[in-house]
This record gives sequence, C-alpha cells and structure tokens, in this order.
Amino acid sequence: MLKDKKILLAVCGSIAAYKAAFLVRLLVKEGAQVRVIMTKAATEFISPLTLATLSKNECVTDYINTTKNNWNNHVELALWADLIVIAPCSAGTISKMANGICDNLLMAVYLSARCPIYIAPAMDEDMWKHASTKKNIQQLISFGNKIISVNNGELASGLIGEGRMAEPQEIIKYLSKAVRSTQYLTPSQISNLKSELLNKKILITAGPTYEALDPVRFIGNHSSGKMGIALAEKATELGADVQLIIGPTKLQIPNTIKVTHITSANEMYLACKKYFAKTDVCIFAAAVADYTPKNVAAQKIKKSDAEFSITLKKNVDIAYEFGKIKKNNQISVGFALETNDELNHAKAKIAKKNFDLIVLNSLNDKGAGFKHETNKITIVNRKIKYINLS
Repeated sequence: MLKDKKILLAVCGSIAAYKAAFLVRLLVKEGAQVRVIMTKAATEFISPLTLATLSKNECVTDYINTTKNNWNNHVELALWADLIVIAPCSAGTISKMANGICDNLLMAVYLSARCPIYIAPAMDEDMWKHASTKKNIQQLISFGNKIISVNNGELASGLIGEGRMAEPQEIIKYLSKAVRSTQYLTPSQISNLKSELLNKKILITAGPTYEALDPVRFIGNHSSGKMGIALAEKATELGADVQLIIGPTKLQIPNTIKVTHITSANEMYLACKKYFAKTDVCIFAAAVADYTPKNVAAQKIKKSDAEFSITLKKNVDIAYEFGKIKKNNQISVGFALETNDELNHAKAKIAKKNFDLIVLNSLNDKGAGFKHETNKITIVNRKIKYINLS
C-alpha cells in the first residue's frame, strides 16, 4: 500500500531515534520514496549520513544548507509529501506541535503541511502519562493528526512501562492500514469527514459479554472486539470524541481512545446509560449475550454424574432500550450477525430497535465474522437501501 508514496520522515531527539534507520529501510523496501528531516537533538543519537544513505536522499537538519550555499525550503518539503511520519516524536515536539511553536525546521514543515501526519511518540512513562502530555495529544488529535500508540516495555530510564515508540514493523503496518482505508477517498472527501466528525461525541460498544455461571465458568461468544476497536480508532483519528465500551478482549486498544472495560451485559448497559444522553452517534457493535443464568453459584460448581441444567433469563436489550429514548438529532447504528434469512432479520432489527442503519454480517460469507482480518458486509439504512462492501 505504500508503493510510490512520498513519505517525509521527521526524527526527533530520543534514544528511539536509532529505530529510524530500520523504519527508513522498511519504507524503502515497501517501494516508498523517502526523505528525512531531523532536529538538531536527533543528530546526537543517530547520524544524518546513516539516514541519507538508507533513504537515498539528502537528510535535512536545518534551514540553511551551508555545503550548497542555499536554504532548505520548508514549504517545498511539506508540499512534496503524501504523508509525514514523525518517529520518534518527543514530548517537547508534541508540545510545540500542539501550541504552534515554530522554532526549528521540523516545526516549520509541520505547520506548512497539507497531507496526513502520523505521530509515533517516544518518552518515559511519567512523561507520557503527565496531564500536559495527555492534553497535548488530544489537541493534536483534534487537529486531525494520527497518533501511533506507544508500547509497554523497557524504557531508557531502566523502568518498565508505557512510552516505548512503536516498533518499525508496527508503524509500517499502521501506515499501510491507514492508506488502504482512505485510498478511494479524495482529499476533499477526507476533509469533509474530518469537519463532520470533529468533536462529535461517539459511543461505541464492542466485544463479547461474559455471563457468569459461577466464579470460574461463564457463557460467552467468539467476538474479539476487533471491529469496534477499529471503528473507535478511525473515528478518533477523524477528530471525534469517542467513548469505547468493550467486553473482555485480548486485543490492544490504542491509548488515545477513552475506554470503559466491562464484563457482563448488564455492566455494558449501565456504562452506556452513563454516556448515551450526551452522545451524537451510537454504534452498537458489541456481541451482547441475549441470556444470562438466572442463578449464579457462589462457589465453583462441582462435576457429578447427574445431568446438569441451567435456567436462563433474558438480558436487557441494550440497543432496544436506547432506541426507545433516542432523540431526533442522535444517530444509532446497529450490527447484525446472521446465519440465515439475513436481510429480513436485519430489516426487522432496524424497525424494532430504531436504528438509522444496520451493518449486516453473514457467517455464510467466507472471510467474514469473528476474528478475521477481512470482512464482507451489507449496510442497510432505514429506507431499506443496500450497500455491499468487502
């Protein structure tokens, strides 16, 4: 997906700057055209010559090019790029970007850019979790910048925690996914999406619910939360104020997303109830259990030779309950996973739960359903018009 893309890599002063060499090499192997700019602090960690050699282009560090008696045009650099990647991005640069402090070449390029900008932060955990950094990150997201989540691991301080820059392979995967998701959209369409979603409050449910039988066992399903997390990530990138409510999942959730973790259907209902009234868009992507055990054993149920039966009671239908009180200025989106008579079941859910549209998945479609990297869906709106997407 990155073939022939013009990628401007900006490197800041951080011990993670050594990873820039690996990142440049991977970008070139993907077929991208790569140019590199560095802050002066970055040159203390890695040589410009290294990055120039790997990128096959001059590495720029300042406005003035003393060897050629000319200047490095920050506007030309910004307009050349199809996308800009700042990796590693230090806490200092994040602060400057959030507040428009233009005191070096990188900042001049950033302020002149018209293309998508991807930021891979790198810093110690206390710096990453500081209130000012969190505020700056949210400010950058509101500007339309994309944040590539930090990792948890060993830090330069010797501590273990959050703040490690994403690995080069992870950044390549993130960029490829981002380019793929926008490849059919024109710049004006992307701009319209950003303007329409900017600061909109979006509530997204995701993942399964687990209904306890006893302290050890539960009734659940195979939902991973992949779809809901992806929706939350994309909406956040487009400037929306997203609240993700998710059941048990093993997937990593970007720390730029506000998330509430729940276990049972009732917990999900109560969490939704907390946010629903102030929400502009509700996306019910969770696979919520329809039933829950009527009685939950206080101790682990022991195995015996006798048959074992469970009496179930209905869970609250979350989408239905909020559909009854939905306001005209709120948009409600449902999800349906069906195995037969798919369209008719989807139409019935739109009417029953007051959805504005519903996203239909069929387990009969190869590569669709739980835990796949691919999907095939049919979007049905309230007026019963269909859009098929793979």
